Amino acid sequence: MHDQSACAIRWRCRDRELDIGRRTLIMGVLNATPDSFYDGGRHSTPELAVDRGIELAETGADIIDVGGESTRPGSSRVSVEEEIRRVIPVIRSLISMTQALISVDTMKAEVARRSLEEGAHIINDVSALTFDQDMPGIAVKSGAGVILMHMQGEPGTMQDNPSYDDVTAEVGAYLDQRINLLSSAGLPLECIAVDPGIGFGKTVDHNLQLLRDLDSLNSFSRPVVVGFSRKSFLGRITGQGPGDLLPASLGAAAVALMRGAHIIRTHDVKETCDVARLVDTIRLKESGHDDS
Repeated sequence: MHDQSACAIRWRCRDRELDIGRRTLIMGVLNATPDSFYDGGRHSTPELAVDRGIELAETGADIIDVGGESTRPGSSRVSVEEEIRRVIPVIRSLISMTQALISVDTMKAEVARRSLEEGAHIINDVSALTFDQDMPGIAVKSGAGVILMHMQGEPGTMQDNPSYDDVTAEVGAYLDQRINLLSSAGLPLECIAVDPGIGFGKTVDHNLQLLRDLDSLNSFSRPVVVGFSRKSFLGRITGQGPGDLLPASLGAAAVALMRGAHIIRTHDVKETCDVARLVDTIRLKESGHDDS
């Protein structure tokens, strides 16, 4: 099992610093959208979304990831104005009502800028800050934590025919390139986290290969974020629909933690916290850090 505690690292997210590696961090998914693949429409008013965000924090989320635009396969883009309308009231309320860090899940610089003005701590950009040319500047100026994710193609077409010669090597090379370019542009390394982009332009086999090789991303000495929660490739393996994929999601999360992941992005915070606590306890005992 990969020992996180042996390589504790710091992730700076504006005025907050996270000690990565001592325990797993849980990022709760909060989709303020009508069309997300699992919970689209459930939290599509600010009031419902805020209530859900508070619930995520109370059940153990260290980070709440607020999104106003679906990035599910085949999804279509929404305007900057509509995305702002969906997320800003939610972020504004959650900042004042919870101690959890707030992440904005967006590819648009103006959405990120407005979210940061409201107090958000993290930019979670599935395009690794490539979709909007103004996004790197926003990230550098704010000192926000940034999650750089790999995606082949773009959400509308990414699952049409994903192809790699070596998915692990290509994902790693892409993330390495983005880290180097953004660091050269002034983004502090301690603000960066990486995400291999499970399900974003990958087949079932690609996703499983990335899961098997997840510890290769620890070579960056940056936090590794992964999201398996309720994704369709788990359904292709188990034959279940999104509503019945909790067991498979938890199983994937456990394997990811044993392969070196630091942060799990999930719809199911309470259950994932239990899995993380179990794996963290085993890890501490194996490393000799357990005092019990």
